Parts: sequence; C-alpha cells; structure tokens
Amino acid sequence: LIAEIGDAKQFEDPKQLVAYAGLDPSVHSSGQFVASSTRITKRGSKRLRRALYLAVQCGIRGSTNERLRAYYDKKRQEGKPYKVTVIACANKLLHHIYAILKKGTPYTA
Repeated sequence: LIAEIGDAKQFEDPKQLVAYAGLDPSVHSSGQFVASSTRITKRGSKRLRRALYLAVQCGIRGSTNERLRAYYDKKRQEGKPYKVTVIACANKLLHHIYAILKKGTPYTA
C-alpha cells in the first residue's frame, strides 16, 4: 500500500487520497435532479483499490482488526450490501493509513 501511495505529503487531506484510490462516489446531477444511488469513480489507482479491498476482506474475516470489524458489522446491520460495506471499510482504512503516514507514528489497534 505504501509503495502505491508514495509520499503522503502530496495529499492535502484524506479525501484527496480517497479520490486517488478511486473510492470516492461519483456525482450524477442535471438541473434539479440529483441521483440517489451512485457508484465509486474508479478513476484512480487500480492496484491501490484492489490492495485495500483485499486488506479489508482479511481484516473482517479473521477479526484481526476490531475497529474495522465493528464498523463492518454496523454497516451490515444498517442493511448495506456486502460490497458496499467493504468499500466503506476500505475508505475508513484509507483514512487511518493517511493519518499514520502523515503523523509518522506506528499503528496501534
């Protein structure tokens, strides 16, 4: 993940990193119409997106990351489909990674 992200200082905030990964929601609007269901843009790094997806799957499967698993369970209880929930968890994980890289501190669960 770090090799694909590079220097975290090139991103001003975590939203830019999420957009770089292509996990940001696309916006469909015309006049007063605003689409209610949107997909991720997939504009960014395909390798980073795939690595995050696999990391989230491993994190929630074995309950190795309690925070991620709790967030996953919360979204599933809200009625979200599996892939929507995994992408939301990947977005959350990317925010954590950004904070770790920006501060330069090791991760503590």
